[in-house]
Amino acid sequence: MTTPIDPKRTALLTIDLQNDFLHPDGAYGRAGQSAEAITALPARIRPIADALRAQGGTYISAQFTLVPGPSGAPLIAPHLKELRPFLGKGDFAPGAFGHDLVDALAPADYTIEKVAYSALYQTRLEYILRALAIDTLIIGGIVTNGGVASTVRDAHLRNISTVLLSDGCAAFRQDVHDATLVSLGSITPILTCAEMLEALA
Repeated sequence: MTTPIDPKRTALLTIDLQNDFLHPDGAYGRAGQSAEAITALPARIRPIADALRAQGGTYISAQFTLVPGPSGAPLIAPHLKELRPFLGKGDFAPGAFGHDLVDALAPADYTIEKVAYSALYQTRLEYILRALAIDTLIIGGIVTNGGVASTVRDAHLRNISTVLLSDGCAAFRQDVHDATLVSLGSITPILTCAEMLEALA
């Protein structure tokens, strides 16, 4: 990175680091859908949240949300239902255990419910950033090729600066993660978590 980070104008934004994805009792854990690279993320990201907050920065958690329909079954996109047929009533529902940020990172300063891949699509995130005069996002979370990539690209379109944490995000396959980092390198600086901590020191 060539431009120093101003912590007071910066937020750490994590994508989908919630119990239904990471906890053994969550929706993905019950379905046997987990990856070591994903479960390792909260412990790796927590020091960045602490360091940024100590200098006046902000931590925002964006959490994937399935809105319950009239019967209680989630309003779910057809492609997602086909990809993840195990998702059902109560999964990723606002206020439920599975929807909550994992304990290792809780609580965030702000929580954003997101209904699509990008944390900026039809959410209040951009309003919060403008209200707090935040113009830079440090981004980590899951999955690299889904919510993370979509949010980075969406921020780029809105002239919001980003820094992507190369080992602060993960996918279910390492080759997909690696390829996504290559593709995003043209629009965002990419640092390891250790390099980010050094930049914040």
